[in-house]
Amino acid sequence: MGVSDSGVESADENVLDFLDSMDRYLVLVDSLSSILRQGWFDLASARHSMGSSRVSSALFDLKIHNASTTLQVQQADPGKVSPRFELCKWVSSENLHKSSEGKKFKKNELLQQEDSLQSDHKEPKDNISEDDGSVINDNNQAQKERLKSLSMFGALVAPKLRSSQLSFEKALETLVEIANTRASLLQAYDQVQENMKKTG
Repeated sequence: MGVSDSGVESADENVLDFLDSMDRYLVLVDSLSSILRQGWFDLASARHSMGSSRVSSALFDLKIHNASTTLQVQQADPGKVSPRFELCKWVSSENLHKSSEGKKFKKNELLQQEDSLQSDHKEPKDNISEDDGSVINDNNQAQKERLKSLSMFGALVAPKLRSSQLSFEKALETLVEIANTRASLLQAYDQVQENMKKTG
């Protein structure tokens, strides 16, 4: 059965999309492994410097409280197959009912993620408010919530413990990015399979 030039071009584009998604997926998985390894290393260093009694699961706050970070699923738009996942980070317990969406995770470009693996652990940039431009308030709120989550280990904590916290926070962001990339990968694969059936 003959295939038009436009059909061939469309099939080629689907194959390229599939390969791009696969490459991005593999890079993100490798990035996640590196981030987690660094996080566990920093946590071990913090426990060594602060003492095992100060960095222990026995200090965890087991009381029921609102989650400071949640995952939201956006259903696919008409014509799209895969849903989208969004991470809402550091929602203040005081403002949880006032702002149900919280601070949405802003996706970083792939090159920025790769470069950041080699750099020192810097605080992730929080989402910029488009309504009032309250960037400073957002950063202060995120920093406040980070400090609050570490307060169970004492007023003064080792820098490595803060670094570990940032590593695991970034790992969570990367997991969401992996989920979105995998959804795109599966969608591209389905398109390739569909094109193969048409040309078979």
